[in-house]
Amino acid sequence: MKTLLILVGKTNDKHLSVLIDDYVNRIGHYMPFELTVVPELKNTKSLSEEQQKDKEGDLILKHVQSGDTLVLLDEHGTEYRSVGFAQWLERQQSLSKRLVFVIGGPYGFSSAVHSRCNAKISLSRMTFSHQMVRLVFAEQLYRACTIIKGEPYHHE
Repeated sequence: MKTLLILVGKTNDKHLSVLIDDYVNRIGHYMPFELTVVPELKNTKSLSEEQQKDKEGDLILKHVQSGDTLVLLDEHGTEYRSVGFAQWLERQQSLSKRLVFVIGGPYGFSSAVHSRCNAKISLSRMTFSHQMVRLVFAEQLYRACTIIKGEPYHHE
């Protein structure tokens, strides 16, 4: 199963970028993994939040294929402990050809993206910056890979 993480906008903090790249490389040892950045919208002052979400949604959906399992990282999604997320990921590996995770822009997702998604996952009840969520999710995906393989990275 190929796994894709779609991000809206570049990671601005170079320190976070280095850490994210490290986890992306680590994940690549366990599964085919790709990070795709959808360009941040320009000249948005004249656009409402809904219009921005719609335009970002169009850009996101261009990267989603008809048979993909689309998972939104969303505050209203299902919360997992790390072991539970690893079990969910392992099930997806047997059910999905391509698993696509999306971290949206600052206003969330358009209704079109919500309609297309197959699942929503919340990393926490707390709010993180969209920049920080990238790192937290990459680490959790790597952790799930090590749990599935029975490696000693995760401790109960």
